[in-house]
Amino acid sequence: MEKINSYFMKYYKNVLFIILGSFISAIGINVFIVNANLLSGGVSGISLILQYLLKIPAGYTVLIINIPLLLVSYFKINKRFSFLTLVGTLALSLFLIITSPLKQYIHLNDTLLLCLYGGIINGIGLGIVFSNHGSTGGLDIVSALIKLKREDFNIGTISFAFNLIIVAVGAVFFGLAVALYTLVSMYMTSFVMDKVINGLNRRKMILIITSKESEVSKALMDKLKRGVTFLYGEGAYTGHNKKILYCVVSLAQLPSLKQIVREIDEKSFISILDVSEVEGKGFYSSLF
Repeated sequence: MEKINSYFMKYYKNVLFIILGSFISAIGINVFIVNANLLSGGVSGISLILQYLLKIPAGYTVLIINIPLLLVSYFKINKRFSFLTLVGTLALSLFLIITSPLKQYIHLNDTLLLCLYGGIINGIGLGIVFSNHGSTGGLDIVSALIKLKREDFNIGTISFAFNLIIVAVGAVFFGLAVALYTLVSMYMTSFVMDKVINGLNRRKMILIITSKESEVSKALMDKLKRGVTFLYGEGAYTGHNKKILYCVVSLAQLPSLKQIVREIDEKSFISILDVSEVEGKGFYSSLF
């Protein structure tokens, strides 16, 4: 219990956003996806199948399925990942139970609208969870375990195969239309989730060529609190040796960086590149 408290104090911001994301995801599932009698991906999809067939609330099933997976995760995978996954699993299970009655207040018979908005809202919620190093358990734990054993295994392939099985089961028990709408909803969830993750954690890699390397680098480190590295190059036309400044900043810091560089050297050359992932001091680190 003491260890859990220490993790909570250390990662309290992540915990709060994981809880928020789990709540949004539960709204997307219960208010829209369940209202259209559709399925979702991962363990939630299995839970919805059992809910439709056996009338077992999805929240309980999500928790029961994840208990053994969480135990395995604690002993086999990174402890921080296990703790934040525990938070996400408990929060999603609880909110699936609490928000279940809300579906009766949405009187909409348009399956396509329910499918699209369910996928979008679920994607927003999961995007917030994953952006804060969390997960809602289930397939994420299985994927992480397989990845530890087989580094050449693609997690995207595992997720796709698992969700394909869920869709196939949905087609058998509930008809082809349910399976096809579920595919659309899953696609929207995946698409929006990627947008949320990339939007919240967007980084830019900057390469700067200037004749005032020392002044520019010092200003960037002092004002933006970002590290700067010198790369050594040579001008192809002039043959002169050059120090190229390498720096990674957040999207919000980009305008300030441009202003700082231009104020010091108007003739400087700035190249800006998108970065898909950054690890290290000042940035998020990998869960694994």
